[in-house]
Amino acid sequence: MPWIEGRIISGEYDKEMNVFTIQKLKQFFVESVLQPYQLQHLSDYLKNHQNEKEGQILILYDQMPVKLSQEEIKQFIADLDEIQSHCKGFS
Repeated sequence: MPWIEGRIISGEYDKEMNVFTIQKLKQFFVESVLQPYQLQHLSDYLKNHQNEKEGQILILYDQMPVKLSQEEIKQFIADLDEIQSHCKGFS
């Protein structure tokens, strides 16, 4: 499985299952499996909110807030674009 090292997220893409497993988000180690449509929804949401001065807050494990600045959101979007270039099933 190819490892994808982004600036905000890193993980493995399973070509056979067509899923991406996030294993690191910022400095936090996580384990979250995302389908292509989930990657697309996340990317769309961040793109729609990337210019908000306050940034965004992601919640890990339904309890741990992680703040993303405007710059980190742009880096996250670039990471998602890179991951999506490896995934099949995008329209």
